[in-house]
Amino acid sequence: MSTTLQGFEHRMVKAGDIGIHAVIGGSGSPLVLLHGFPQTWWEWHKIMPELGKHHTVIALDLRGAGHSDNPLTGYDKATLAEDVHGAMQALGFPRYAVCGHDIGAMVALALAFKHREALTHLAILDAPMPGWSQWEANFADPKVWHFSFHMRRDLPELLIQGRELTYVSTFISDRAFNHGAFEQEDIEIFARALAQVGNTRGGLEWYRAFPTDHANALAWKKTPLTIPVLALGGEHRYGARMVPMLQEFAANVSGGSIADCGHWVAEERPDETTDALLTFLGR
Repeated sequence: MSTTLQGFEHRMVKAGDIGIHAVIGGSGSPLVLLHGFPQTWWEWHKIMPELGKHHTVIALDLRGAGHSDNPLTGYDKATLAEDVHGAMQALGFPRYAVCGHDIGAMVALALAFKHREALTHLAILDAPMPGWSQWEANFADPKVWHFSFHMRRDLPELLIQGRELTYVSTFISDRAFNHGAFEQEDIEIFARALAQVGNTRGGLEWYRAFPTDHANALAWKKTPLTIPVLALGGEHRYGARMVPMLQEFAANVSGGSIADCGHWVAEERPDETTDALLTFLGR
């Protein structure tokens, strides 16, 4: 299966010393999309063409994923946010909107605090935030058993190696409500990316940075964000909790729950997700 989208081009850009893979297309004000685990920029492929009719869409692979670099360090969300900002500056976008899902949502929130001057809008899709008052309690949720597993040093890499397709397939299925949303080819794309040298460790390092991320966010939230924030989640995952969660970090929060949807909002309910984003961004 090709990972080419008509009207979008692949580019490698430098954010400091880090190579970041970007997929760019459309026209209008810039909107950067940040994926989660165990995915790549491809998680957005269903909604990018429609978003591109209204915005210049930039879907990035985070450090440690896809075709971006996967160095040994730098996986805390503040550093990942600097990668994103550096890539956007390199692409010629001094101000932009950001939408993140899962781990990418955590990066997007860090980016909003680290570069308040650059962000016009912040959209957070179905993820618990480091710094949230329920962050520690959330670890008891059976559906986030992988938080503790991924934070374990070395063992997850050894267990996942050679079994990436099984792991990714099960991981996505367990968190989906609309199981018809994923083609087998989509799962294979994510599994192949995870199996690239260094990427399994890179993705797991996102979780190993959680203690640092939580401490940073607790400090940042003392000065709440003032930009518009969209907090959106699947009805069968974080949906109803998203708005009150983000109100701990920002003064201007809207959003809610997408019906008949699990964790993978952009793939399970692409039309509803697209419409919510475009309405939030003023089309």
